[in-house]
This record gives sequence, structure tokens and C-alpha cells, in this order.
Amino acid sequence: MRAVVQNTVGGPDVLVIANQPDPSPEAGEVLVRVKAAGINPVDGAVRAGYYPLLGEPPFILGWDISGTVEALGDGVTAFKVGDEVFGMPRFPKQAAAYAELVAVPVDEIALKPERADHIQAGALPLAGLTAWQGLVRHGGLKSGQRVLVHAGAGGVGHLAVQIAKARGAYVIATASPNKLDFVRKLGADEVIDYTKGDFTSQISDIDLVLEPVGGDHADRSLKVIKRGGVLVSLLNVNDATRADAASRDIRVERMSVVPDREGLVELGRLIDANKLTVHVAKSFPLEEAGAAHAFLATRPIGKVALTV
Repeated sequence: MRAVVQNTVGGPDVLVIANQPDPSPEAGEVLVRVKAAGINPVDGAVRAGYYPLLGEPPFILGWDISGTVEALGDGVTAFKVGDEVFGMPRFPKQAAAYAELVAVPVDEIALKPERADHIQAGALPLAGLTAWQGLVRHGGLKSGQRVLVHAGAGGVGHLAVQIAKARGAYVIATASPNKLDFVRKLGADEVIDYTKGDFTSQISDIDLVLEPVGGDHADRSLKVIKRGGVLVSLLNVNDATRADAASRDIRVERMSVVPDREGLVELGRLIDANKLTVHVAKSFPLEEAGAAHAFLATRPIGKVALTV
């Protein structure tokens, strides 16, 4: 099979196409012929050596996949050959999704939603599960709550805005000036241009904040969360911020996304109910993985994907 391999850490140019042995599904796994693979910021961090999840190269990046079941491992009854599936297998271990074939555990994939094509489905899992788990599992989102989503036009953010709206929340999102209209069209009730003043002076009484940005966003977000509210951060939260949160009776959750078949099913239901759309800014062929990584670094609206 063809796969995108990197033999050293570095810039996008370290991603090269190479022939690799075809994987074989073990017991409880299926072999998926990949149609599309999503690209996420964590991929670039691992590629560059900033986040050594996979140890030293060589390795194959990628966790998001959408494709068709090619073969079944022993004991598999949940899927059949030809099924269209999507998922985020094995994260944070190597899944090797930038490839034509991937062997995946059956409990880490789900049937692809009918209203999504493979590119959209392939771009969804990691960002979608991050948004879902952050809001619902960690944040305990309830209908009627006031939710703040930072970076509302980003890969995670644009999905989080839609998920929160679908669950009955009043949604406020931050975005840059050229992305405000996009976030409004997602259904956000309020959109804040973060280049025009501090968001803390514009909103208050927030029940739940989803924070994927870093820097001082977590600390400043505490100023707008009501007592008993929740801050869910995708990045580390320092001790001083945690102590400040405790003094304000605010719960802080530092989350890392995990494979989640139930979450995938819920995301698929939202898509098929026309309540969730995956915006793919651009897709690239597998051979242009380096160009895709370079494009993602420009911080486009939504997601970026590889087609196989």
C-alpha cells in the first residue's frame, strides 16, 4: 500500500510517500480501505517533534479516517465487508491513518453518516469527538445554558458551536474579523471579534467555556463564568488558574480526546438530522500531505483533509 511516512521530525517537507506492507486485521479489528483522512493540529505538532506521542521516527501520522471495510478480523460481527465507516482509532497511539489501508479496532469506529461524504466524515472524528466530549462528557452541557466557545471557526470550534446549539444552549463564540459571518451562519447567538477589545468586558454569566486556544484564555475565561460553572480546556491549566477557579467555585476540566464509538454515533445522528455540518476548507491528495500541513498552519476555517 501507499502511505505517508516521515523518517525525521521537521517541517511539512519531511512527509513523503512510500510503499509499506499491507496491514492485516487482528481479532476484533477490521481492515479499512481509506477514502479520506483528516488532518489536525496535533498531527503537525507530532511531525515537528513538539509533541512526541509516537516516539522517534519513522512513523505514519494520522488518526481520522473514513472508508470502506475491506476485511474482517476473527470474531467481528458488528460490521461487514463493504460497510462505510469512520472513526479515530488508537489515539494517542499510532493509527497510521495517512495510508491506503488501516487496521482498526471495531469499538473505535462507527457507520459513516449518510449525509456526509467521505471527505467530511474523514475530517470529523478527532475534532468532533473533542467538541462532543468537551461539551457533553466533561462540561455536562444542559439545554438553556450559556456556552462560550473560543476559536469558533476552527476545527474543534465550528463543530462545538453546532453541537451546543443542537443541545439547546445559548452559544457565544469568539473569532477573527474575517470569520465572524461564518460563525454566525453556524447558529451562534453572539459572535465576538477578539481583535476588538477583551471578551471579558462584553459577556458574563457563562455556564460553560470550551477553551482550545491556550495562552491566558483559560485565566481570562474565569472572569466570565458564573459560580458553579465549568471551564473545559484542551491544554494544560496552570496551578494559579486552578486556584483562582476554586475560589470562584468553578470546576476546571483538562481534557484529552479518546476513541469513542458512542460519541461517533451521536455525531453521525446530528449530521443525518441536518444539525451538524463539517466544513472542509480544502482537501489534498495523499501525495500532497506536506502541502496540506502547510495549509493547515495558515489557520483556515474548519478542517483540512487528505483524499486517498
